[in-house]
Amino acid sequence: MISKGLLAEFDHEMATTRTLLERVPEGQATFRPHPKSFDLASLAVHLANIPMWAVNTMRETELEVNPPEGFPTRRFESTEKLLEMFDTNVKNARDAIAAAADEDFRVPWSLKNRGNVTFTLPRIAVLRGFVMNHHIHHRGQLSVYLRMCDVPLPSIYGPTADMA
Repeated sequence: MISKGLLAEFDHEMATTRTLLERVPEGQATFRPHPKSFDLASLAVHLANIPMWAVNTMRETELEVNPPEGFPTRRFESTEKLLEMFDTNVKNARDAIAAAADEDFRVPWSLKNRGNVTFTLPRIAVLRGFVMNHHIHHRGQLSVYLRMCDVPLPSIYGPTADMA
């Protein structure tokens, strides 16, 4: 089953992400390395929300990124609340992936921006690229932010300079 292969990777990557989110320093929530960059809190919230995109991917056939009514914004309240949000989103994403039959992964899915199709790919490609790779990209950014805030980094794909 396709879902079993994806879930092994998904579980590993989400567990790794959680170890970084656990370290988000509440006192440095407004830190940003550059004026054009996310602040630390916004980046962490974005990272915590990306897993829920897997739910949309598996239950819908498109996502409009600029809906007329806008998206509800989630704000950083605390590291504890951030982890609760992440854990809920990961559980829901995992359930959606686990429930899918192999043929569900072949269904075309489209990303739209103001009604215009940005891309259409099979759901499996969306899960790997738009959800997982996007998530890993922002996790890499978070690791740099944490390093710049003097927060010791956990292992991501092997030892870090902070590990004895």
